[in-house]
Amino acid sequence: MEQLLVWTDDLSVGIEEIDRQHKELVNILNELHEAITQRRASSACVAILDKLIEYTRVHFTVEESLFRILGYPGYGPHHQEHEKLIEQIVGFQRKIKDENSNVTFELLHFLRGWLTHHILGTDKAYVPFLLSKGVERKLSTKTFWKFW
Repeated sequence: MEQLLVWTDDLSVGIEEIDRQHKELVNILNELHEAITQRRASSACVAILDKLIEYTRVHFTVEESLFRILGYPGYGPHHQEHEKLIEQIVGFQRKIKDENSNVTFELLHFLRGWLTHHILGTDKAYVPFLLSKGVERKLSTKTFWKFW
């Protein structure tokens, strides 16, 4: 099945954990695309959309926590972009549930466009700051127990 969005190195911000989370968002978006393309029941599509919203919130929390801890000067506008997206998705979700309408390709294309634009622009812009504050590109193999 053709994917709506294919992960490429162009989408990588170069920080392994953030890239892993972005890849998961892409996977869920492709899962939603596949469900719509296969004309699965509306309830299945809504469940995947719920999963996408929940994971998006988790990802945003991770990014914003780093920003607050490290004092990222672009936190405010970045946070506003996140909040606006959540409001937009919840609006789509409400419309789907309240009006019993289907998850549409319009929603998918909106999400694909938003995600690629956000990663390529807003997210890549914070990388130099995070790296300058000691964030490592690769996940550390250290665990809590190794500190004892």
